[in-house]
Amino acid sequence: MSGTIQASDFADVPSFSALPRLGSLALSPDGKRLVTVVAELSPDGKKWQGALWEVDPAGERPARRLTRSAKSESNPVFTPDGALLFLSARPDPQAKPAEGKAKDKTALWLLPEVGEARELLRPAGGVERVDVAADAGTLLLTAGAHPTADFGESDEAHRKAREDAGVTAILYESYPVRYWDADLGPTYPRLLVAQPPTGDRLTADDLTDLTPAADVRLDDVAAISPDGRWVVHTERVDVSASYGPRVRLRLSPSDGTPGRVLADQPDHSFMQATFLPDGSGVIAVRVLDSTPDRPWRSALVRIDLDGTVTELAPDFAEEPGHPVVGPDGAAVYFTSSLRGHHPIWRLDLATGDLIRLTASGSYADVQVGAEHVYALRNSLVQPAQPVRLDLAAPEQEAVVLPAPGRVESLPGTLTEIETVVEDGRTVRAWLVLPTDCSPDQPAPLLLWVHGGPVMSWSGWSWRWNPWLMAAKGYAVLLPDPALSTGYGPEFIAAGWGSWGAKPYTDLMAITDVAAHRDDIDDSRTAALGGSFGGYMANWIATRTDRFRAIVTHASLWHLDAFTGTTDDSYYWIREMGDPLRQQERVRANSPHLRVADIKTPMLVIHGDKDYRVPIGEGQRLYFDLVRHGVQAKFLYYPTENHWIVTPGNAEVWYETIYSFLAEHVLGEPWRRPELL
Repeated sequence: MSGTIQASDFADVPSFSALPRLGSLALSPDGKRLVTVVAELSPDGKKWQGALWEVDPAGERPARRLTRSAKSESNPVFTPDGALLFLSARPDPQAKPAEGKAKDKTALWLLPEVGEARELLRPAGGVERVDVAADAGTLLLTAGAHPTADFGESDEAHRKAREDAGVTAILYESYPVRYWDADLGPTYPRLLVAQPPTGDRLTADDLTDLTPAADVRLDDVAAISPDGRWVVHTERVDVSASYGPRVRLRLSPSDGTPGRVLADQPDHSFMQATFLPDGSGVIAVRVLDSTPDRPWRSALVRIDLDGTVTELAPDFAEEPGHPVVGPDGAAVYFTSSLRGHHPIWRLDLATGDLIRLTASGSYADVQVGAEHVYALRNSLVQPAQPVRLDLAAPEQEAVVLPAPGRVESLPGTLTEIETVVEDGRTVRAWLVLPTDCSPDQPAPLLLWVHGGPVMSWSGWSWRWNPWLMAAKGYAVLLPDPALSTGYGPEFIAAGWGSWGAKPYTDLMAITDVAAHRDDIDDSRTAALGGSFGGYMANWIATRTDRFRAIVTHASLWHLDAFTGTTDDSYYWIREMGDPLRQQERVRANSPHLRVADIKTPMLVIHGDKDYRVPIGEGQRLYFDLVRHGVQAKFLYYPTENHWIVTPGNAEVWYETIYSFLAEHVLGEPWRRPELL
């Protein structure tokens, strides 16, 4: 594996696809070991395989690979004695040949500090997630089972009976029925507790099922107290048929005795709970549920075990997320968007003092030790890398630790631009410029609109990577219009329920700023976007012909039809309203009603397994373009979802976009990608 990334790696998509990519981070209890997951292409080039790598927290030694298998490893977490748990569908060398179809399912493995990894548990449906009580070592597992069966042999028998009868049908009695790219059911996640393993393996008899009647998906991961006595997890509460559910927190004893509701407030949902080190309560994110009149709003809260809820940092203007409590309980660390970055914040729980811990970049997988904070840091110019930070120093530049996949050079430069729009808000954007861009050689401009829509351009993307376009000579504009995070609640509210209004005018205003630069060729421009960005690409096509081409991926087109077919209809209704009762909002924002105004050539891209923006949106869009005489192409993926996740299909995605842009922006002949 190559240790660093060079500008030449962006010259072609296969070289880019072969680059290592990091995700997940685990810190040992003594703070002396860090483990991350490094994914690289499989030998046949058809998938990415994850392996566990150990990173030196001191930054003195190179990273070393711990595992190697064709089935990948994920979800590393340390036990109190320093052993490493992880998940993998790798074969068990100790298994008997006749141990059934569970042999292909994801298993729980344990890798001791010295010795070989051994399999602990491989249930019929596999293990989905593992966590560990920090002090007691008690295991908290998530694994699926049929709602009418007990976990273990009964569930295995139920699965076999369905298979033998050729039954694939699922009966739903609650909503939702899908999630992103998967049908929900016929099995649903159970929360299972096991004492620290003392023998070679765990069995179903070693597990305590905390949610035996589970018949819905979990809305969030659960957490176990350091002493192993308690588990906190989410639970849906039906409010009304028109409003949908909210989410409360439930506290369950780990021995399986009846639990109780820990936090439940009208018009609010709770998520991302994590225990305080002394087990006296949890830190969580409380969300004011959205309505068509207002966006959702997040706050950091402390919830004592008696149910008392106290808001922390009430004056914090951004959306806090992913809280982690330091081992001494003195401070909570969390992240949020902030003007094109995603910093770590430190909140002193005694004084309420809040500091921004990091100066730049975007951070995830925060791990807090006794002496340092560790995290994965990425940015527009660097993919995820493990870093070390001081516990409390403000606005630090992180110390990068040796690991695969660090960028040494890029095929261009990054700058920022901004403009003040009509209502007084400042709209900013990142601007990627190719290496040879200059007033004497101005670059064609691509407007890339982010998805979400409540997110921002604040970090590296393997899917929408602007440096691949820079390597082709394009400048890429990455703006944060109304609805973007990191600019306060008013910025989100400016576009709430009115996607075609201020988000569109913001995009045009910041595009004007970029186009007026003397190193940009404003006569050769295109607009591209996916999901919400795809919606905006469609909306732009109905409003202006300033762009020579438009690429729309996984995009919303017919908002009325979308309301009931997306996998998360209640979220949508809470912004756009019921299309039968608030028709004016849907009609004001639905681009399909304005198809006759489109003159710009369009490339439509959609995956059949996309349940967030269902394939019908792409099919209807393409048909509407064809019947109105618009130059259009449809790149259809029968096996892909909202993202294009397999290497070969991702390469074709880029190659098709390259050819489409070359034809319409650069004036070159159309070249059909070879494999199409």
